[in-house]
Amino acid sequence: MSRVLVDLLFFTGRKGGMESYVREVYSRIEPGADGLEFIGLASRELAAGDTGWFPGEIVDSGISGENRIAWARGELFGVARFARRLRADLIHCPANLGPAWSPVPVVLTVHDLLPFRHPEYVPGAYSRVLRTMIRLAARGAQRILTVSAASRSDIVRYLRIPASRVDVVPLAGQDQEANPTQLPRLPRQLLAVGNRMPHKNFPLLLEALALIPEGARPHLVVTGSHGDDPLAPVVARLGLEPWVSLRGWLHPDELDRLYAESSLIVFPTLFEGFGLPVLEAMSRGCPVVCADLPVLHEVAGDAAVYVSPHDAAALAATISELLDDPAELARRSGLGRDRASTFSWATTAQGTVASLQRALAER
Repeated sequence: MSRVLVDLLFFTGRKGGMESYVREVYSRIEPGADGLEFIGLASRELAAGDTGWFPGEIVDSGISGENRIAWARGELFGVARFARRLRADLIHCPANLGPAWSPVPVVLTVHDLLPFRHPEYVPGAYSRVLRTMIRLAARGAQRILTVSAASRSDIVRYLRIPASRVDVVPLAGQDQEANPTQLPRLPRQLLAVGNRMPHKNFPLLLEALALIPEGARPHLVVTGSHGDDPLAPVVARLGLEPWVSLRGWLHPDELDRLYAESSLIVFPTLFEGFGLPVLEAMSRGCPVVCADLPVLHEVAGDAAVYVSPHDAAALAATISELLDDPAELARRSGLGRDRASTFSWATTAQGTVASLQRALAER
């Protein structure tokens, strides 16, 4: 039995996609399966919350995942120390960062290289720190997991990691059998999901909404903010208060309801490593309008409608045309469900375990 320490220092319940990834993957791994014993090195926040999804022992690191300095120090130096103390044979770091050096082999999941591809979207000093930490962790890793062919290309290019050391294991959406109940869709409700980092491109979506005549203008719900929403002044400047609801961080059940009842999800992002909201929407039958990016074609195939993320007028026209065509919305809903069914978290979990076992065999 090989012991795998899973680095969960980042997990606080407030970080979105990477937390969904690790929870969905590890909840589908049976304890002791495939000759692996898992130990979760938890942040202080996670240790005090729900850890029933994890297939092994949880160890409280005492480190706050909300404190960036403590978290960074823990990633760089603490994870390797805990691995030695707990006699781990392998470390899995599932959230871009990991030890600067480790005598215990590491498998590192790199979701995207935003600070390398678009440093302008990350605050200056923080961008430099992230680039340094990612580069150190990646160069010291035995293997690297990533979530798309687009991200693998970036890893090879920017981190100079041989492609033979990079395993691509895509993510998945909601298991369609888990929630077969269909809610009636609100006829003119749009949904947008994501944090408020600049690359999510929500101001352009608001500009597009303002271009739609008031009599035909749909209602837009934007989720995912923490604290004071930086989109509020944009909404006020454009006079969109009656048509926009800015929602904070939502419980997964509430987010599920919004996916199920919205007519359309709009995802105008300028950069993604995968684009999980697109897949989550499709798995719930919610039609998708998204940015015309190669990685989103990789995820959504022919099911989504693609628009330039730099053209507010084109986005406004696309939204209006789709909302005025119920037959096309229904067709896109079916295409999305079919596309989403080709992805599964069980497959993601299997691919993750396979990469861990490959790293153990290479020691």
